[in-house]
Amino acid sequence: MFRIVSEISNIETIAVGNSIREINRLIKIYGDGRWRKMKGLANIMFDNGTIYLAEIHWYEAHGIGKKEFKIKSIINY
Repeated sequence: MFRIVSEISNIETIAVGNSIREINRLIKIYGDGRWRKMKGLANIMFDNGTIYLAEIHWYEAHGIGKKEFKIKSIINY
């Protein structure tokens, strides 16, 4: 597991609404909203204490918040 230990920067929208492959699952689990798939850069810390800069992806909707963070790539080692 990991946690985000810095602000997320270089935030971009990847997909909105029906363009999101997982839209039906998101609505079923978290509720209806204007869902967006996002990406950005942040420092993350793993359970063993190591910190890396990584590209992360997540879903968010107004009134629901950010959900399901995933690491797409580690930028530096």
